[in-house]
Amino acid sequence: MQNFQLLRGTLYGITAAAIWGSMYVVSDVVLQVIPPFTLLTMRIVLGLIVMVLIAVLSSRFKFPPRQIVVQVLIVGIVGIGLSLGAQFVGTDKSTAVNGALVTSASPAFIVLFAVIMLREKLTVLRFFAIVLASIGVIVILDPTQADFSSDTFVGDMFLAAAAVTWGLYSVLIRRVSLNTPVETNMVTIISFIGGLLISTPASAIELQTRTIGAVDGGIILGVLYLGIVSTAVAMWLWNRAFALVPATIASLFFFAQPLSGALLATIFLGQIITTGLWIGGGLIALGVLLSLWRTPQKKRVGTGTT
Repeated sequence: MQNFQLLRGTLYGITAAAIWGSMYVVSDVVLQVIPPFTLLTMRIVLGLIVMVLIAVLSSRFKFPPRQIVVQVLIVGIVGIGLSLGAQFVGTDKSTAVNGALVTSASPAFIVLFAVIMLREKLTVLRFFAIVLASIGVIVILDPTQADFSSDTFVGDMFLAAAAVTWGLYSVLIRRVSLNTPVETNMVTIISFIGGLLISTPASAIELQTRTIGAVDGGIILGVLYLGIVSTAVAMWLWNRAFALVPATIASLFFFAQPLSGALLATIFLGQIITTGLWIGGGLIALGVLLSLWRTPQKKRVGTGTT
């Protein structure tokens, strides 16, 4: 049972990160038409609608006690409002390559917060796994292609803030899942509401100085993809992964993001599969496998069922 739980969590986390691997290219295009916080608000609203419909149709739409709601709202403010908001602003003011490279630091912050807040043990093997996967990301993304000039400085700082707050969000999700009986779909719904508390007023302020450009079919499809797939589906998968797997291990799943982004660029944009992609992908895969080697599972208080 414990091995099955670990396998499920691994599949959920890697799938979520793989979905996000395609998000930078899509968001980079859509952000040319829709300002960042306005796009984030659209994304959250679409994700919220999907998750509420699923909860209602499955007869599981039930809010937990007020104290737990407040806790999850705060988690949503951190992860959905602040982190995703900083990511969109950073991508808007920087570049897609910078975004992928800077936010790849998120696993390190996940591990740091997991050790401090959850008292998880960082074994030598897990540390070595993170180092291997990090090297793999650097090989794939090739830092020489990034542009860390003064023109992208503001955007890069927002991307760095996104990496830190995403690490904090992921660990807070793990803590909520361990300490409360709230199901993952309701945790996701409430966290989306928390995100709207930040994105909605920020969007209102933003639209006073920036306008939405010409929206065509491609932009609409991009928004739908970001809202339904990258938000509703991927966020549920990520939240569920952290409910099932220790954060110091689940952090490694994030490294599937740059790998999937590179593979998708190869498939849809005709880019050549380089030696660096093979080597980097192998290092990431090896890092994930090492992190899962003889992983002890602790008894959980309440991770819910969905």
